[in-house]
Amino acid sequence: MYAVIKTGGKQYKVAAGDKIKVEQMPADIGAEITIDQVLAVGAGEQLAVGAPLVSGATVSATVLSHGRHDKVRIFKMRRRKHYRKQQGHRQNYTELFVSRIASSLGEASAQAPAIAAAAQAQ
Repeated sequence: MYAVIKTGGKQYKVAAGDKIKVEQMPADIGAEITIDQVLAVGAGEQLAVGAPLVSGATVSATVLSHGRHDKVRIFKMRRRKHYRKQQGHRQNYTELFVSRIASSLGEASAQAPAIAAAAQAQ
């Protein structure tokens, strides 16, 4: 079973047990979050597509970590004009572990990794 979710202005295809990096979310490490912006849900040959969202479908995920992506270098130059400009950018992200997908087509779940359980105990 898989789902297409929308978060941070982007769309992600996820299945139970997947780890994904999404735009930064204001959530603590080890916290359980619920994403209700589900655009489509598929289970085998069945497919439920929302207009724009699938009603009653949710995706539960656990926050594993927060971090920053690798640096992207921006270089601008105008030839023969002595113009050069360098800039760098690092985007913040939140890493999620998809633990459960629930919809009218059924439910799929996976066990959270030990990292999240250890962070939740602290």
